[in-house]
Amino acid sequence: MARSIEEPRNARSRRSRAALLRAARELVEEHGMAATTMAAVAERAGVSRRAVYLHFASRAELISELFDYVNEVEDIEGRFAPVSDAPDAVAALEHFAHRHAAFMPRILAVSRAVEREAGDDPDAARHWATAMYWRYETNRALIARLDAEGVLAPGWTVDTATDMLLALISNGVSETLLVDRGWTPEQIGDHMARLLHSTFVAPHAPR
Repeated sequence: MARSIEEPRNARSRRSRAALLRAARELVEEHGMAATTMAAVAERAGVSRRAVYLHFASRAELISELFDYVNEVEDIEGRFAPVSDAPDAVAALEHFAHRHAAFMPRILAVSRAVEREAGDDPDAARHWATAMYWRYETNRALIARLDAEGVLAPGWTVDTATDMLLALISNGVSETLLVDRGWTPEQIGDHMARLLHSTFVAPHAPR
């Protein structure tokens, strides 16, 4: 009997937590990190401030969990699965270009907001550092695979190629193409795949 009561309670708790994280994401996207306070999240979610603290001990904890929430909602593992499942490094690089182009419009608003305020807001800084860590490690694994398969273009090391790839997929580049120039994700994916291949893949590598 106790278990049957506890399970619905746990389900309600998970839904409440998700609603708070969704409210936090909306606030970050619409008004920036500075406006995303515990009180503002409570108001957006339609609950008391005390209810927010029942799930998150601090704003820092809330913002920290926002990173995992966004990645879970947007299914980052599923979206990028074809990259790791690709039969070779060149195919993985092409998959990466297309998947990243499709993914960025979905997370650009919140990512840009966090990046802009990382210099002034310690919670934003921690969130941004986590995001950049995972971007870097993902990029490095991709470049390291090119190197391991002997198809990394001459003149690059794993370190320099990883840094350049990180710059090419930055928020600023995505915002310029999506927002300022009005490119579609499909256009970005096609041209980014072409750019990454010509930049990082050795001429002798099979296409």
